[in-house]
Amino acid sequence: MAWIYLLVAAVFEVVFALATNATEGFTQLGPSLLTAAAAAGGIFFLSLALKTLDVGVGYTVWTGIGSVGTVVFGTLIFDEPVSIWKALAFVLIIGGVLGLKLADRLSPARPAA
Repeated sequence: MAWIYLLVAAVFEVVFALATNATEGFTQLGPSLLTAAAAAGGIFFLSLALKTLDVGVGYTVWTGIGSVGTVVFGTLIFDEPVSIWKALAFVLIIGGVLGLKLADRLSPARPAA
């Protein structure tokens, strides 16, 4: 369930970043409220995920998915350019996220505290 919470948190992270771009320096009420709500939602679901996941893994995956999602949707919504170097960096980030998920799955269980 922690990975589902983390995925939901990452969606909120993407919404947060995209809405922040639309606030125009927090002068637009709707996008500003959406930014605040998305930030709160992202942190809430991240905190649920971190009940089970290591903070290093959870936070890194959260920011990685958020970063890639923001670039993808920024390209689609705001028509931002994507170069071959950006695309390569995205592939590396996704590989890192998948590697962390795999490492978490393959690691021996921690003793209960």
